[in-house]
Amino acid sequence: MSRGKSILANNTLSNYDNIFKSTIKKSDNEVVVHIPIDELYPPEFHPFQVNDDEAMDKLVRNIKLHGVREPGLVRPRQDDDGNHIGGYELLCGNRRKRACELAEIPTLPVIIRDLDNNSAAIAMVDSNLEQREKLLLSEKAWAYQVKLEALNHQGVKSNNPGELSVSILCEQTGESKNQIFRLVRLTKLIITLLDKVDTKQLAFNPATELSYLSLTEQVAVASAMEHYDIKPSHSQAKRLKIMSKAGELTIEKIDAMLSEIKKPLKGEPTGSTRFRKYFPPDYSQKQIEDVIILLLKEHQAKQAQVVDGSGEAV
Repeated sequence: MSRGKSILANNTLSNYDNIFKSTIKKSDNEVVVHIPIDELYPPEFHPFQVNDDEAMDKLVRNIKLHGVREPGLVRPRQDDDGNHIGGYELLCGNRRKRACELAEIPTLPVIIRDLDNNSAAIAMVDSNLEQREKLLLSEKAWAYQVKLEALNHQGVKSNNPGELSVSILCEQTGESKNQIFRLVRLTKLIITLLDKVDTKQLAFNPATELSYLSLTEQVAVASAMEHYDIKPSHSQAKRLKIMSKAGELTIEKIDAMLSEIKKPLKGEPTGSTRFRKYFPPDYSQKQIEDVIILLLKEHQAKQAQVVDGSGEAV
C-alpha cells in the first residue's frame, strides 16, 4: 500500500517511466503469457474510461517503440455459477489492450490469476489508481466505492460500517476520510450531473450537496442548469439539499431558485445585467450577452461601410 500512497499523494501521479516499472507483482509460480487481444474482455463494471485521446496516442507510440513493458492482470471468465466460459476478464490493462489494437499488435502480455470477485475488484482498482496519469472525479469516485465495497465484503470492517476499509484507502491514496466519503457521494449523482462534474460545468462542493437529492430532483436540477445556462452555487446546492430533506422541494422551487440572478462577485464584469429589463425573464446571462454582441457586430458593420459620391456602399 505504501507505493500507492506515494504515487497518489496530493493527487500527483508518477510519470510514464515510473508507471511501467511494474505494479503487478508476480509470485514465484507465475509467468507472463501473451494472450490474443480478442480473448480479453473488460470487467462487467469498469469505472475507468478508455479514450482515444492524446494520452492514448502517447501510449501507442511508446508501445510501438518498446512493446508493452508492464503485463496486464486477468482471470478466467466465468458465468454466475462459476463455470468457465472461455476467454479472460482483463482486470488491469484495458488501456494497454486498446493501445495494442491501435498499434496492430495482436497479443497482450498478462499474468493469469484465479481471483474471487472481491479480490478481482480490489486488484482492478489498485492497479488503475497507481497507473493512471489523470483521473476524472467520476473515475476516482467509482473506484473508491468499488474498493470500499470489496473490502467490506471481505470482512474488513468494524462497528462503524466502512471505518477500517476507508482507513486502508486513506493509507493508499493519501486522502482524508472525509474527502473519500465526499468523493464516493458523487456516485449517487445521475449521469448528466456527474458528466458536468467531469467537464467542470458543476463544481465539486455543490455536486456533493446535490447528491443527496432524489433522482427526480436531480433531473430537474440538470434541466434548469441547461435552460438557464448556469452552475448552481454551493449555497444554492445546500439550500436545495435542506429543502429536499424536509420534503419541501418541488420542481417549481428548483426552477425558481436556479433562475435567480446571482450578484456579481467583487471585480466581476456587470455589463449585461443593466440590460436585463429589455429581455424576457427566462433569458440567461449568456443569452443576453449573445444578443448584445450580435447587435453590436451589426452596428459595427454598418459603421464600417464606406459610401462613395453616388451614395452607393462600396
